[in-house]
Amino acid sequence: MEKETGSSTVLREVDKVGVVQIADDVVAMIAALAATEAEGVSCMAGNITNELISRIGVKKLARSVRVAVEDRKVKVDLALTVEYGYSIPATCHQVQAKVKAAIENMTGLDCSDVNIRIAGVKVR
Repeated sequence: MEKETGSSTVLREVDKVGVVQIADDVVAMIAALAATEAEGVSCMAGNITNELISRIGVKKLARSVRVAVEDRKVKVDLALTVEYGYSIPATCHQVQAKVKAAIENMTGLDCSDVNIRIAGVKVR
């Protein structure tokens, strides 16, 4: 059973002794870090890079990542800047696969949608 409380998701399992809570911000951080690891992704929209995310935390991700959790299913919306010269469809496919795998492996939730909006192209 799952309940959404505020900005966190409460996961309950019958066989377990306690309750596991995963904040939506944590899922957003996982998605952002996985997305910036894909080849061809310059940064999240708003010039947020993987290194910067690890330094400043999740507060600055609000413009680039949206997460909705309902019935153990996660829907993610990402805004990315890609590097010039990379195939946008191939890069997006790689980002979707990385984000889906990271969320499912780290949280145990099912990632049903990874929607990507290309916010820009970075010219070197």
